[in-house]
Amino acid sequence: MFLYGGADAVLNPARLESTAEPVVDSLADHLPVVPQRTRTAIRLNAAAQLAAGALLATGRLTRPAALALAATLVPVTLAGHRFWEIKDDEERAQQRIHFLKNLSMCGGLLLAVADSGAGPSLGWRARHRQWSS
Repeated sequence: MFLYGGADAVLNPARLESTAEPVVDSLADHLPVVPQRTRTAIRLNAAAQLAAGALLATGRLTRPAALALAATLVPVTLAGHRFWEIKDDEERAQQRIHFLKNLSMCGGLLLAVADSGAGPSLGWRARHRQWSS
């Protein structure tokens, strides 16, 4: 999903602009790293999804890749699936399904972030670190 969706958004950001603009404007006002131009923000988010999706799919840097994907999924979900603003019952139901799907994917990605691959977690390693003098 991240590879296909990311590639499509990099190549065709114009179709997402009107939906993404309110979220990009709001984020750009609060976070200086978010570009002011909606099209640029869409492409950067999509490129991050492509790169992190490829890393996750190939099993490289899986924890940082999963974290990056979860971070990119938040603005996409808030921009694209604002079911609470839709009047038509059928369309609202469809957007709610997509919102919840993205929320569940985000949960799965956060589990992947926490996964230590059967090794000790970062928390355990920090608590049991031997400090040398």
